[in-house]
Amino acid sequence: QVQLVESGGGLVQAGGSLRLSCAASGRTFSSFAMGWFRQASGKEREFVAAISWSGNTYYADSVKGRFTISRDRAKNTVYLQMTSLKPEDTAVYFCANKRAQSGSSWFGLPYDYWGQGTQVTVSS
Repeated sequence: QVQLVESGGGLVQAGGSLRLSCAASGRTFSSFAMGWFRQASGKEREFVAAISWSGNTYYADSVKGRFTISRDRAKNTVYLQMTSLKPEDTAVYFCANKRAQSGSSWFGLPYDYWGQGTQVTVSS
């Protein structure tokens, strides 16, 4: 089992920045990749960014150049640095853990464990 706890969400004005954190505990040594997803009200959950255990990263086109995913292995924590935020970035952000390579891409679904999410609201 892997437990994931997100933090760092909040209310920010357009153009501002936030850093989300995802603290992992449990069987984290078996992780293949960590990802961030988001779900806006009334919309489906969508992929945002992912980082593999070897350090490869991948981003959705909508956040490329504005968001940066990183990790601190010693702290078992993954971060999502978000800059130049836009109102359309408003959503609940979830981190997720993938135990082994699966699916059509290393960064895509399916993921095995999910956090509870943290709300990010960007005002115009």
